[in-house]
Amino acid sequence: MRVAIPHDLDKATVRQRLRGNSHTLGDHIPGAQVATSWPSEDRMTMTVSAMGQSFAGDVEIEERQVVFTLALPPALGFIEPIVEGAIRQQGQKLLAPPTGS
Repeated sequence: MRVAIPHDLDKATVRQRLRGNSHTLGDHIPGAQVATSWPSEDRMTMTVSAMGQSFAGDVEIEERQVVFTLALPPALGFIEPIVEGAIRQQGQKLLAPPTGS
């Protein structure tokens, strides 16, 4: 599954905001736990655990969009529309200034 969230920010700002808000990713998927890491400055990887399953994904920071890519296991294929909707609804919040800024 691939979901693109458009933005009009510079990459440095997107990076800073994603890092500041990445701890909230699991809040948008009911019952999920999310672990993140940054293998490069424009790519965040994540492991999501939900409903007894784990799956991997990443977030690529591009000039005009942030692209979420998730590989759902077949057993969780039925939640793809839910996850996609959550990413679309909450994506802009991830790009918002972190709370307290």
